Amino acid sequence: MNDFILPDIGEGIVECELVKWLIKEGDVIEEDQPVAEVMTDKALVEIPAPHAGTVVKLYCQEGEIARVHAPLFAVDDGSDSDGDKTGHGERENDHAGDVMTVAAPARSTAQTQSAASQATSSQSDVTTSAPAAAAINGAAATPTAAALERRSRDFILPDIGEGIVECEVVTWHVAEGDTVEEDQTIVDVMTDKALVEITASEPGRIVRFHYAQGENARVHTPLYAYVPDEEAEAESAESTESDVTSPERKQVQPERLAEHRQEGDDKSGQDGRHEESRPRIPATPAVRRLLREHQLDIQVIAGSGRNGRVLKEDVLAYLKQSEAHETDVTPDDSHKVGAAAETDKADAEACAVVSDVASDVASDEVRSSRLESKAVPLKGVAAVMARRMVQASTQIPHFHYGDELDITDLLALRARLKVRAEQQGIRLTLMPFIMKAMALAVIEEPILNARLSEDESEILYQGACNIGMAVDSASGLMVPNVKGVERLSILEIAREVGRLTEAARSGRVAQADLKGGTLTISNIGALGGTYAAPIINQPEVAIVALGRTQRLPRFDGEGNVCARDIMTITWAGDHRIIDGGTIARFSNLWKHYLEHPDEMLLSLS
Repeated sequence: MNDFILPDIGEGIVECELVKWLIKEGDVIEEDQPVAEVMTDKALVEIPAPHAGTVVKLYCQEGEIARVHAPLFAVDDGSDSDGDKTGHGERENDHAGDVMTVAAPARSTAQTQSAASQATSSQSDVTTSAPAAAAINGAAATPTAAALERRSRDFILPDIGEGIVECEVVTWHVAEGDTVEEDQTIVDVMTDKALVEITASEPGRIVRFHYAQGENARVHTPLYAYVPDEEAEAESAESTESDVTSPERKQVQPERLAEHRQEGDDKSGQDGRHEESRPRIPATPAVRRLLREHQLDIQVIAGSGRNGRVLKEDVLAYLKQSEAHETDVTPDDSHKVGAAAETDKADAEACAVVSDVASDVASDEVRSSRLESKAVPLKGVAAVMARRMVQASTQIPHFHYGDELDITDLLALRARLKVRAEQQGIRLTLMPFIMKAMALAVIEEPILNARLSEDESEILYQGACNIGMAVDSASGLMVPNVKGVERLSILEIAREVGRLTEAARSGRVAQADLKGGTLTISNIGALGGTYAAPIINQPEVAIVALGRTQRLPRFDGEGNVCARDIMTITWAGDHRIIDGGTIARFSNLWKHYLEHPDEMLLSLS
């Protein structure tokens, strides 16, 4: 039996309404036969069958919401029938526990109990010593694990980006045997563009990992096997009934069996089965991750979203309220804290003296061991960056153009607007102004926002100015871009810059944010550099590197020396379609907007 996973049915669509089933359980379907109609927020979509087979189970009812990359229905294509028969034949001569497990699908509960009783009886006739009891317990545990394996389903690795066929398994956040909730983070995988978080499609128990950390997993292949909650409970009930009908096993070790059952009950309680009666509160995987980081129960937080959905803002507000209710330090306690601080200071000074003495007598052998010889594979984002930089530098004839920007007035304007932006929860930097001025200059010189066709026979002018910014993240260099800068306000650009920067530094940028860039800014000055010779982000035709801002002496209009804030810039252009005059005119217009930010108002639409 295979689960049909609901595929991607539109960019940005994560769920849809199941309007109508065109099949029912027990129907024999053919490949590409329409099986269901679903309604997204854009259109009515018809879902075809991936292959022929018999419909075993429908996971959603008409009118319910189905999630993309989650099982939609189960189909039996007949491929497992031969394997089941072979497996049964091979195991006929195994011990009784295995026979019971293999035959379980074809027997009733009473027959299963009888087989378990006979198996236990035959083993207890041999000996009733402690080793025999341990062997019986092991035999009882084996069928449960095998039965869970038999009831398990495979989670199919979904599409995680356009053109991506495989990814590296970076970190498993759970272990085999763990019980997981819906939308809980299961594993982090690294594509050639970003770090992607894979979440559980439904609650259940992890049975087996198909890939180890560091291995490459292919899209549309099984990533891990799991048993849904209802299947695990059914198996536990069968296992409990089998234990009750085995009097010989009770005679061998009644106390251990009772203790085992008690532990099973405790574990089931810990797994959260007693919470199934409570309604599930909707929340995104990012919100659930935030709750786990702060060890919060979602039940205690009032959701302000649709249908009671808990939003990130709700969690942050709850944390802020909790901090406000914490008891302040009393005056008496403050004296104690001050005394403790003095003691800690004295201890720190003593430790510093000892550390200095120890460092003075450190041998050259110890000092030489600070460096380590090792080989680190080049993969993920770093490998893609290496390939693209080589390709861009060898295929594109670069030429560079440098200049200085006097941003004294721009810094003063930002200082006046910063407080108002912070009231709206937005961090206002220079980047939104720089991007907006660049988009305005693109309107006058649109070729800077163009690209060359693959056969180099056409210049393709772009209908939107999507400005990218290079971010130095833990996963390597990423270049997310702000879409449609020419249509956005300064505050809207600032909000997007903040979101993309935070996502890039954590290595979790959405694929849509990395695609479609038309012009790139590299802010090398944030790290202290003054000049740079950037490499164009192909297929774009230009990139600018911003140097650090310095307070330098300059002459004013009357010849007096005054202090001004100067930023150095370095452009790189594709000399196949851009010449020096074009980039100079573009840079001068961009420079004028930044040096006279009040004049930007005249060009804003």
